[in-house]
Amino acid sequence: MGHYHGRIVSTCHTAKRLQRYGESVFATWSRLALKHGAVNLGQGFPDFDGPPEVIESAHRAMLDGHNQYAPMPGIQPLREAIAADFETTTGVQPCVDHDITVTSGCTEAIAASMLGLLNPGDEVIVFEPFYDSYPATIAMAGGVMKHVTTRPPDFGIDLEAVEDQITTRTRAILLNTPHNPTGHVATQEELRGLAALCQKHDLIAICDEVYDRMVFEGDHVSLASLPGMYERTITLRSLAKSFSLTGWKIGWSIAPAPLTDAIRAAHQFLTYAVSTPLQHGAVTALHMGDDYYTTLRQDYLHRRDLLCNGLAQVGLKVCRPAGTYFVMCDHTAFGHQSSESFCQHLVEQIGVAGIPPGSFYMNPEDGRTLVRFAFCKTDAVLEEAISRLSRLQHH
Repeated sequence: MGHYHGRIVSTCHTAKRLQRYGESVFATWSRLALKHGAVNLGQGFPDFDGPPEVIESAHRAMLDGHNQYAPMPGIQPLREAIAADFETTTGVQPCVDHDITVTSGCTEAIAASMLGLLNPGDEVIVFEPFYDSYPATIAMAGGVMKHVTTRPPDFGIDLEAVEDQITTRTRAILLNTPHNPTGHVATQEELRGLAALCQKHDLIAICDEVYDRMVFEGDHVSLASLPGMYERTITLRSLAKSFSLTGWKIGWSIAPAPLTDAIRAAHQFLTYAVSTPLQHGAVTALHMGDDYYTTLRQDYLHRRDLLCNGLAQVGLKVCRPAGTYFVMCDHTAFGHQSSESFCQHLVEQIGVAGIPPGSFYMNPEDGRTLVRFAFCKTDAVLEEAISRLSRLQHH
């Protein structure tokens, strides 16, 4: 509390619905990594650039005068490229005009979905550990988050536990596959079970698929491609991860017109439209073709195995991910009582930053034994991190 002209003034002005979220865990640990000169395997951004031809395409669009507002749903060539990409990967052909909305990254697409769809008290079922924007955006919309906890080592989905959480207030199930932070890729059985529950209880499926091109074991299947699911599914994707362009913030939603109308109702007042020249660059990205994605997958498979083998060698219990560019490990062999304590030791004494995943759980205790690392880094950076981690054995 502070004093102002003799009156006591509260120093916290943040709305109650957002007070519990505080600073993002990524900002916290990236700041600590910088402070201690640590190799940052915490925040999930690549330390290398996306394809030069994609960057050149955005630059050319700026020089060609594409610098004013884009149409609210996104420029036509990008929506056409998104529709074609979705049809290639799912067999479903979305309507270019009515089903696709370009957003400021997938994070805005998540927020617009919640704000556009939820009425106060509506419930959304989320799988934990979860990406940290999920509970915050549900709270912004006045919704209620219900959670189903997934457990190491495979972090699979318990369909009975999902059905147990469904009530008359349930509006949607939010599925992230491939899953951040666990790397779990939803199986056919899990997807069929979720589709059956959505149809039985008349629920919307919101599918965060930003890591759809980063699958190392099994196959990524979109829930929207299952029979009877397109009409009740919002699919969210992004340029950021597949093209190493996290700073561009180009994402999109794909959903039938009635659901898209809800998303656009919020999107038009959140950002209205996103960067015009970068949308032109995104068109080039989505035309890169299969060879690009094959190389991407091979490169990330190599990075995954390089880091996972190094982590296992120093004594961490590795939950090798089937997708994404994150790996969860059990750190209990090193005697720390919490993931925060272990990560503090790592960043200060070992010179490597990871993320304690407590903020990805409703009850942070559920993440107490785990730590998350990102492997979207060059070989040199990963090798330096592994070299530093070898000191763990001597502490």
